Amino acid sequence: MSFSVKKDVIEEGDTVILYVNFNSIHALRAQRHKRNKKGEEVEHVFQTSFGALPVKRLIGLRYGSRVELPRGYVHAMHPTPELWTMALPHRTQIIYTPDISLIVLNLDLRPGSVVCEAGTGSGSLSHALIRRIAPSGHLHTFDFHAQRVEKAREEFGEHGLSEWVSVGQRDVCEEGFGVEGVADAVFLDLPRPWTAVGHAVKALKRSGGRICSFSPCIEQVQKTCTALRLAGFTDLTTSECLQRDFLVKTFLPPAWPWGPTKIDGKEAAAKGLVSSREDGAAEVSLPKKRRVEEGVTGDERVTDGTDRRIRVAVPQLKMPGHTGYLTFATLLPGRVSFVPEESSVREESSVREESSAVCEMNSVESDER
Repeated sequence: MSFSVKKDVIEEGDTVILYVNFNSIHALRAQRHKRNKKGEEVEHVFQTSFGALPVKRLIGLRYGSRVELPRGYVHAMHPTPELWTMALPHRTQIIYTPDISLIVLNLDLRPGSVVCEAGTGSGSLSHALIRRIAPSGHLHTFDFHAQRVEKAREEFGEHGLSEWVSVGQRDVCEEGFGVEGVADAVFLDLPRPWTAVGHAVKALKRSGGRICSFSPCIEQVQKTCTALRLAGFTDLTTSECLQRDFLVKTFLPPAWPWGPTKIDGKEAAAKGLVSSREDGAAEVSLPKKRRVEEGVTGDERVTDGTDRRIRVAVPQLKMPGHTGYLTFATLLPGRVSFVPEESSVREESSVREESSAVCEMNSVESDER
């Protein structure tokens, strides 16, 4: 029960995030004993790349403590939704922190908000939503898979979050959310989100609210946007959140390789290279071609003792790719048109596709002319 309350010391039964390195983060319960596959109670020992860790050693330590192991050390971290996303057991594909931050921001969530979530999955987003709407809000989350529902309910209980979340087994596309007029925001993570838009309208408060749909394919986005427009939603936007890392490096730029060159004033005037100076002498900068001929390059460094190094941000050439599209929309009070059926969405989508094809053909013909 360490998600709901900020603690200083690890107590028995707490969830602890074991930080080995950036690519190795694990979640475990601080228990002295556990049951093995035979049902026998044995000492709880967690294996890491640095050696075995008897979990009882964690109890009584302060969160953030460094724990020495036979071949290295690990850190026992206090759990947060961000760390849980990196350490949770994957029952489904999950939504990661960059997308989660965009979802929480654009749904305009705050303490006291009520949210309906379709697609609990592994509970990655659910933990972030609960933190945002606590202590007076509530999350209604649903999944059609019975085992995932039970496991999510068990995890929320272990983490001390049951007070702010209701977990239900339900096919939202067919049965709806089971609540009406209570939600400030709705989140859809479904294969066919456009079929749940009508149920989302019923779940939202009569004063309106926000909706977000997460879809990996642009065709899903198109059908969802059609359903949202038919249902009276406005301010439709679709975003893609891509993370690009920059490396900070220290760089020593080349010294200015040429200085003023004094030449005869008449000669400079004849060549048009004169620059005025107070002492009446003429000075010029050598042309690039002449600098090359005379062996002047940019490799010389300043030797006057001045530190001329600068720090620069260099973008990585490789970056994480596409995760999904986030579609947001607003339902204003009194703007509900009607609950769209899948046939209506399919018909309007086909009309839009035909219209786009005609426009493309006309454009090609115009280019040929």
